[in-house]
Amino acid sequence: MTIVQKAEKFIFELFKDKVSDVHLYHNFQHIFRVTHAAIELGKASEISDAELEILTLAGWLHDAGYSISDENHEQKGAEIAAEFLHQENYPSEKIKEVQRIILATQSHLHPSDLLEEVIKDADTSHFADENYMGISELLRAEWELTQNQFYTDLEWAELNRNLLMNCHRFYTDYAKENWNKEKENNVVALQKKIQKLKNPEEQSKGKKKEKEPKDERYSRAIDTMFRVTLNNHTRLSEIADSKANILLSVNAIIISIILGTLIPKLDAPRNLHLILPTFVLMVSSVLTVVFAILSTRPKVTEGSFTREQVKNRQVNILFFGNFHQMPLSEYEWAMNDLMQDRDALYNALTRDLYYLGKVLSVKYRLLRITYGIFMFGILLSLGAFVWAFVNFQAAHITP
Repeated sequence: MTIVQKAEKFIFELFKDKVSDVHLYHNFQHIFRVTHAAIELGKASEISDAELEILTLAGWLHDAGYSISDENHEQKGAEIAAEFLHQENYPSEKIKEVQRIILATQSHLHPSDLLEEVIKDADTSHFADENYMGISELLRAEWELTQNQFYTDLEWAELNRNLLMNCHRFYTDYAKENWNKEKENNVVALQKKIQKLKNPEEQSKGKKKEKEPKDERYSRAIDTMFRVTLNNHTRLSEIADSKANILLSVNAIIISIILGTLIPKLDAPRNLHLILPTFVLMVSSVLTVVFAILSTRPKVTEGSFTREQVKNRQVNILFFGNFHQMPLSEYEWAMNDLMQDRDALYNALTRDLYYLGKVLSVKYRLLRITYGIFMFGILLSLGAFVWAFVNFQAAHITP
């Protein structure tokens, strides 16, 4: 595994375990987007392979500080990066370069060389994204949850327009040539949105639009949090299933080779020394397949509930396993009853996320066991084959 792959894995685990889900914008998706934008810019700028490695490491590690605090997260991220890279025996001179590039992402600093220009452009690459509006809404919701900063739709659109027009510019030639046009399109879209949000009568009177009630802004932030957290849970489940499917495919091939090629030849006297290593390989592959299947095996519950359970909030009707055998009319009644009680609805969503997390915990625990069996099984099988061949050769050496 390369140092870049280790950094990606480190950041994924760090954000999964230590960064709160309220960071709807500064999450692993943001880091993934910035890192791949940095790689694109770095290659287009024809930097060396060594510089590209340093730049990629800085991309993966630049927001690691959010695992400690939102304040001065660049400085904290540089410290976390240094600690991680030292543990991986990365050269000290290169560690200092990674830290320098991470610190260059601070908004008030201007880049001093090409690598800093690349990371600055990569960190703001979403300004030229066709989904810029949706991405910026995640940052808005994050600020509401983490900093208690609230904006009306008009205030947020004006803030973003002014940021793109007056406070930001791309530095690298590639970004200027390829990203400026899409950024300008986003400015135009923001301006159109501002015009729609402004009331002509209020404009003429010079009145400022009143802010949304605080309860409504909190409600929107909570809705966004639930939506993003659910997406994160779903993505993690897909990753686990994908890894399990890879192991299933690999070991199915190994088992088919053993059954079709090795076992038919074991009855020959000259191949008797292969029986033990073949058996070890076969057992490890079968166990890997069994645990991979266990990690992806669905569990469906009874699938029905009573009206009394719904009224007492004793059942989560948002989970399909609890209603798949219910008549449509009963389920519609239960959903209407739930939607009339906002607190009950949020409690149901919370329970849904909690049990999804429990399912993910089981998946990843079984998946970890599966990888352990596969790794040690392969090593043990290799050792058994080496032992068998060595002993076979020793037994047939003529004195």
